[in-house]
Amino acid sequence: MFTTTVCAALSAAGLAIALLTAYRRRFRRATKIAALSLVPVGLAMAGLVELGGKVGKATGDWATDLVFKPSVWGGFGVLAVAVVLWVAQRFAGERARRKAGGGAPAAPAAAPAASQPALRAGRVGKARGSAPATSGRRGSGPGDEDFSDIEAILKKHGI
Repeated sequence: MFTTTVCAALSAAGLAIALLTAYRRRFRRATKIAALSLVPVGLAMAGLVELGGKVGKATGDWATDLVFKPSVWGGFGVLAVAVVLWVAQRFAGERARRKAGGGAPAAPAAAPAASQPALRAGRVGKARGSAPATSGRRGSGPGDEDFSDIEAILKKHGI
C-alpha cells in the first residue's frame, strides 16, 4: 500500500510537470516527462517494485497475480503506454531534425563556416602585429568584422 501511494504521488507530480511543460509549448519535452512519470505507477501496478520490508514477491505469487488480477495487466499497459510515448517523442525529434536540416545535422555544418571569419581575423592580426581583439579596446580592429557577420545573420532571420 505504501509503495502504491509513493509511486502514485511521483507519477502525479511528473504528469503535473509535463502539463506545465506542454503549456509552455515544449511538446516533445512534455511527452518525454510524461513517459518517465508513468513508469513508477506502472511498476507498482504490475507488482514489479515494492518498498518496505519485502524485497519482492515469490515467483508463484506474482504469476498468480498476473493471471487473476486485472490491475497487474493495467500496470503492464501503463508501462507499454510509457514506452510508446518515449518512442514517439524520439521519432518526432528525428523528423524535426531531418525537416530542419535536410537530413544532415545542422550544428557541425554551421560551425566551420561561422568560425572562419574569426580565424581569418586572427591570422590578419598576427601578420600585421596588431593587438588581439580581446585586448579590451573598442574601435576598429580585427574582431569588428565578426560582429557585422553576426548582425547580418540575425537580420537575415528577422531577429
